[in-house]
Amino acid sequence: MKNNHNLYEDWLLCDFHIHTTISDGTLPLEDVVNLYGEHGFDVISITDHILDKYTLEERIKKKEPIKAIKKEDFKDYLKILWKESKRAWKKYKMILIPGVEITNDFNKYHIIAIDIKEYVDPTLPVEEIVKRLKGQNAVVIAAHPDKKKTDKKHDSWYLWKNQERFRELFDAWEVANRDDLFNSIGLKKYNYIANSDFHEKRHLYSWKTLIKSERNVEAVKEAIRNNMHIAIYLMREN
Repeated sequence: MKNNHNLYEDWLLCDFHIHTTISDGTLPLEDVVNLYGEHGFDVISITDHILDKYTLEERIKKKEPIKAIKKEDFKDYLKILWKESKRAWKKYKMILIPGVEITNDFNKYHIIAIDIKEYVDPTLPVEEIVKRLKGQNAVVIAAHPDKKKTDKKHDSWYLWKNQERFRELFDAWEVANRDDLFNSIGLKKYNYIANSDFHEKRHLYSWKTLIKSERNVEAVKEAIRNNMHIAIYLMREN
């Protein structure tokens, strides 16, 4: 499929919630970048998991695969993403922004950080996590905050249960995640964004975000925060 940036005129086709084999995705980073590049995306963020210490300890105890970025490997993770971002731009004119999904399965909240620069401990309270991320000038997104109809095992509703407390903390809330559309976010008129929560190839065909902004990282981040020229788009094969 040819990369056609004229398809959406001055709108950028974006996905800010993508996993690779660095954590629990099924495709290596390079394959993921090629897949998105070949489908004409303008901006993506790779957001592999970092896990809270309680979940890590439990997986180690049960001898289960970690499938996450360890604290000691975080700087190397960023180096890998920056290297791949250069290739993505050179080959596809696609922006790749380093990110993570800060995953606290003990207290049941997941937070997407776009343009992260330093490790943040997922075991910290939500307010402290957001404070540290914003101190790095990262964009902070509440990931799949409401109940998912397509994945009933998914339990990360803490942010939504406490939404009045957190409503002003986040730059945006996921109004759509993969095939789920959260009407609750729309009804509250929170800043919104739509992402695929990509783990495998078929997840490419799912909810996405269209952003009207200049084609650079800071402009895209500011557009998410302002949330004025944002649209959601349900991408389907063919």
